[in-house]
Amino acid sequence: MTQTIAPRVRTLVLLLLAAACALLAGAGPASAHAALTGSDPGQGTVVDKAPAQVSLTFSESVSMDDDSLRVLDPRGERVDDGRPSGTGGTTYTVKLHAGLPDGTYTVTYQVVSADSHPVAGAYTFSIGAPSETSVSVNGTEAGGGAVGWLYGLGRYVSYAGFTVLVGGAAFVLACWPRGSGVRAVQRLVVSGWLALTSATLVLLLLRGSYTGSGKLGDVFDLNLLGEALQTKTGAALVSRLLLLAAAALFVAVLFGAYDKREDEEKRDGTFGLAVGGAVVASGLAATWAMSEHASVGLQAGIAMPVDIVHLLAVATWLGGLTALLVALYRAPADTPVAASAVRRFSRLAFGSVIALVVTGTYQSWRQLGSWTAFTDTRYGQLLLVKIGLVAVLVGIAYLSRRWTAQLAEAVPAIARQREKEQVGASDGRKTAEAETAAKARSAEKAKAAEKVPGAAKGAGAAKTSGQGSGAGAAKGSGTSRRDAQLARQRAAVDAARQKRQRDADPHRFGLRRSVLAEAGIAVVLLAVTTVLTQTEPGRTEEEAKAANPSSAATTGRSSGAVTLDMPFDTGGQNGKGVVRVELDPARVGANDMHLYVERPDGKAFDIPEVKVAFTQKAKDIGPLPVVPDHITTGHWSASGVQIPIAGDWEVAVTVRTSDIDQVTVSKNAQIG
Repeated sequence: MTQTIAPRVRTLVLLLLAAACALLAGAGPASAHAALTGSDPGQGTVVDKAPAQVSLTFSESVSMDDDSLRVLDPRGERVDDGRPSGTGGTTYTVKLHAGLPDGTYTVTYQVVSADSHPVAGAYTFSIGAPSETSVSVNGTEAGGGAVGWLYGLGRYVSYAGFTVLVGGAAFVLACWPRGSGVRAVQRLVVSGWLALTSATLVLLLLRGSYTGSGKLGDVFDLNLLGEALQTKTGAALVSRLLLLAAAALFVAVLFGAYDKREDEEKRDGTFGLAVGGAVVASGLAATWAMSEHASVGLQAGIAMPVDIVHLLAVATWLGGLTALLVALYRAPADTPVAASAVRRFSRLAFGSVIALVVTGTYQSWRQLGSWTAFTDTRYGQLLLVKIGLVAVLVGIAYLSRRWTAQLAEAVPAIARQREKEQVGASDGRKTAEAETAAKARSAEKAKAAEKVPGAAKGAGAAKTSGQGSGAGAAKGSGTSRRDAQLARQRAAVDAARQKRQRDADPHRFGLRRSVLAEAGIAVVLLAVTTVLTQTEPGRTEEEAKAANPSSAATTGRSSGAVTLDMPFDTGGQNGKGVVRVELDPARVGANDMHLYVERPDGKAFDIPEVKVAFTQKAKDIGPLPVVPDHITTGHWSASGVQIPIAGDWEVAVTVRTSDIDQVTVSKNAQIG
């Protein structure tokens, strides 16, 4: 039975791990947790005079250096003094050079939000009138590339390591003290410690490049490492390493001195060891709470302790579940997981779920702020997925509780059967030992009856006696080796029989399957949680949209080319036709524009003049004139057409068919 199940178990685990990796791979760079809510000059505005400075306002405080806020002229050269400063609260300014000429200027920013995530973006404004610019506003990305992917993977491994370390130790102390001597459980907890320690070191090395250049080659830059150590996140990572040193001592005691004690002595030491472990675990959880979402925003003083409790509840439940799974599949046959241990873990997991529901409800209210954020923001959508996974886990856990109850009822009968077999085996061994002793006594009597005749035979007798003694010793040595070999064989047979009995138990088999399913869902749940911590909270996203409705569209991807067909009639001879305007890629920034003029029968023809103007009445922008170049018969073109802001634009085309005959036709188009 177990031989047919093992391949299925391995396949299921691999599929679930692949699903978790797919979630992490699709997570992309960290979203902006500090959103740009205002700017002066504003996005897409055209000012009459060159401003003395540029100001940006964020939804929360951010960290900046000399390259965090830059202003570039149409040729891509910096025109700021490179010394951004805060003017109070969440507004930051940078002074501009005097006497800037007319044209379109690009403002770029790359900062680190108070919850440790990099934030980047760009927008344009114009002095006098818009112009062509060589700067793209769509290429700025924070926390992306190989460094961003590695940083996200490191975060997942650190969460997984923390979960296994804390949950595995809690399972041993609170549910199964005998598990401290099980090698598979020991390896699991130590692996959690190694994973968390390694991931923390990697995150510390990646931190400078992750929030800065994003280049893999800068990972070992000592200057960047020194700057990272001075930040709140760097201090949290260093504190985590120090706490992991204390955790190593805890693990050594748990699987060393504690394991060597008898059961009565273990009860006396469990309380003290549990208190010490809880202090270390809470400290490790605090390194996340004090440097990420919980540390900023609404009610931070309440949110941080709540976040610590939430993390500990997750680790106790999912990490303990992993330890139980390992114990069910890898524990020796002579040390099976008792039904009482499973019942204790069931109660512990139930308490953890209650804590998760309470703390999760508060966190959801704090991070979302409205019911619509569940469906209108990415954070809310991920949170719905997490809630669904938790519900599935609770349902499977209910099935596990039923298997546990049936296992508890079946254990006494199995124990009695095993006791009978052990008594029978003991009686058999006693009978064999008695027969061996009787044969030994008979041999001794035979030797004593023998007499050696004559003194002359004394030497020979002595020699013969010496040879006999040596032969007897050799024979005794061979007998002891055979006895030891037989003892090992009997122990192996007993272990195999006990394992077959354990695996043949349908209740234990059912519990194994349900716990395996729980652990599989937990892998995906942990991946969703990791992505959730890297996603902009719904409350922040909605506040940013309310403060700047066009910001999301400004930084979005291309919406595709726009084609507008507009019939015209100038009233003169040959004054009728159709003008077609094609704008590609129809997004904020530089665009290519093509115009085609055709007669009503579809034949291209030339006219003396054609002009285009873009106007956005909602923002009082424009008209922004564009004069295309004549390419060939009926075809005009213009490159680098600047659209400063996303929204509903009026595209007006002026067509002149003679010296006195002209008309202006227009259509609206969604650009950006």
